[in-house]
Amino acid sequence: MGISNIMFVTVRERTHEIGIRRAIGARPRQILSQVIVESVAITVLFGYIGIVLGTAVSQIIAKLIGEDGPLLNPTVSLTIALEVTLVLVVAGALAGLFPAMKALKIKPVEALRDE
Repeated sequence: MGISNIMFVTVRERTHEIGIRRAIGARPRQILSQVIVESVAITVLFGYIGIVLGTAVSQIIAKLIGEDGPLLNPTVSLTIALEVTLVLVVAGALAGLFPAMKALKIKPVEALRDE
């Protein structure tokens, strides 16, 4: 939800740029892919930052508690990382879809006049 809101703001702030790109011949598919790729990149980047920080914090807690605590093996396997990557890509694409559709509705003349 947060990524979608960020992308809506991005589309609104870049209305002029999108209008110029549309005016010089950018296809709607190119605009759509640009917004969705940005959304997926943001989602994957910050998703991995969250995974790394979460794993680091859980390992620190495991060291502090010792071997008797509830965190026996606080690691992330490769299969989990790959599954999370797939989920992040799908979530990022879905989060960017609605802002991308809004970007497609921008008319070049109105976008250039907007500034």
